[in-house]
Amino acid sequence: MRLYNTASRKLEEFKPLKEGKVAIYSCGPTVYDYAHIGNFRAFLFADLVRRWFRFNKYQVTQVMNITDVDDKIIKKATAKGVTAQDITKEYEQAFYDDLATLNIERFDVHPRATEHIDEMVAMIQSLLDKGIAYKADDGSIYYSVAKFPGYGTFAHLDLAGMQEGARVKNDEYTKDAAHDFALWKAWDADDGEVYWETPLGKGRPGWHIECSAMSTKYLGSTFDIHTGGIDLVFPHHQNEIAQSEGASGKPFARYWLHNEHLLVEGKKMSKSLGNFFTLRDLLGKGIDPRALRLTLLSAHYRQQLNFTMEGLDGWERALRRIDDAYLVSAPAADAAGPIADAITVADGAAPQGADRAIDDIRSQFKDALADDLNTSVALAAVFEMVKLANAAAGMGPAGETLLAADKAALHDGLADFYAV
Repeated sequence: MRLYNTASRKLEEFKPLKEGKVAIYSCGPTVYDYAHIGNFRAFLFADLVRRWFRFNKYQVTQVMNITDVDDKIIKKATAKGVTAQDITKEYEQAFYDDLATLNIERFDVHPRATEHIDEMVAMIQSLLDKGIAYKADDGSIYYSVAKFPGYGTFAHLDLAGMQEGARVKNDEYTKDAAHDFALWKAWDADDGEVYWETPLGKGRPGWHIECSAMSTKYLGSTFDIHTGGIDLVFPHHQNEIAQSEGASGKPFARYWLHNEHLLVEGKKMSKSLGNFFTLRDLLGKGIDPRALRLTLLSAHYRQQLNFTMEGLDGWERALRRIDDAYLVSAPAADAAGPIADAITVADGAAPQGADRAIDDIRSQFKDALADDLNTSVALAAVFEMVKLANAAAGMGPAGETLLAADKAALHDGLADFYAV
């Protein structure tokens, strides 16, 4: 199994820390609004990674955080005249509902940031004790990037012109503003009732420390895989590395997997352009969520994916054809879903040559995914099996044998892996 590691910028053979086990941390949503389809490309990718390791008989532990304290949450709560908890409760539940709609399984742990303040305080205190962090005049605490050798290497930053001690308090910023960043934000009036009284002072955590504290609590100082969107490489993931390794003195995540951006009709998604879609927007147009799932998994994760309504319609038509084939060949559906049941193929009792064709297609499927999770090639193999199933439906008794014998050949591909 080879995976492209953002840290090394190359394909690497995957070797787990513990034989037969894999520990994965995936950056989750900031629950201040409905997640958009670009977010769901990242969440589906995290789901894909888990399913692939499980497909290969690994024992998987995967954590996806819930960011429920953040600049954007406070801003929205203030604008609406409600509490931050009112905002986060509504949109966290909406996130779980959307996961279910897209058949994304809940992860093993979904830790909320607000329930892990003690862990964040302890990590920040460790960084203070080591001289890697410092307290500013207003009581906020910052990470001194100059104290972490190699800061910026992960994100390929050029820090030559950076002024030492310059600070940025916002959670999100660009490479041009790479400065010391906030670990703990001292309370001010704009925060309203969002604060904690701690040994660090009255305030709230910065965004980056949240993931460091929660990932290491559940997975340990060093774990196997960290996933997220390419937009998180800097500053979020660079800062996670600096915080976590600065506090523990140990390597953080060993493999970093990042999915590329989603474009809509060839352009960056934007409400002002009218090409901004949440899952709920698309459901309101009557789309089949299975088609959206396949659309978002149709391109290799390291390639930009251009989402179009025409392309989505194409996947819906493909699903209807497969569902029709299922009705002809396997009317007794089970819980796996119509597509999975359409692909009921044989290992041993099939027409002459079918075994070899099935084995070849199965190998193509597995080899594609073993080569850096190439879902586009794997999906092509899946549809070759669909063609075989459709052909078998008209073969008479021989075809019935082919369809009825062993559902396992690509059942796991469509039911367990692609989850449609």
